[in-house]
Amino acid sequence: MSVVILAILMFAVTYPSRALPMLAPGIERLPRPALDYLRLVGPAVLAAIGAVNVIAVKPGGAVGFHIGIEVVAVLACLGLTIWRRNLLVGLVAAVALVALWRAAGLG
Repeated sequence: MSVVILAILMFAVTYPSRALPMLAPGIERLPRPALDYLRLVGPAVLAAIGAVNVIAVKPGGAVGFHIGIEVVAVLACLGLTIWRRNLLVGLVAAVALVALWRAAGLG
């Protein structure tokens, strides 16, 4: 249940900046730094989500990287997004990769 609440909270926090171009006429007249900021909000949130999946606290309190399918999925998402210039393609591929890996009982 906490994951659903987190998803709703993330939606509430990030949706306004993603919907702004559709809701605010003339947004293209904003200063260039403001447009760059709004364009990069989504990828920044996704990078934070990816980082949470690969950084782990080890027994004893040491922080380290969790090397597993999550790292491969993040790298696949990054590579596909850069190659296809389409974030959705990268995200769908990464989610499918992890889902198939876990469905096969490997992770």
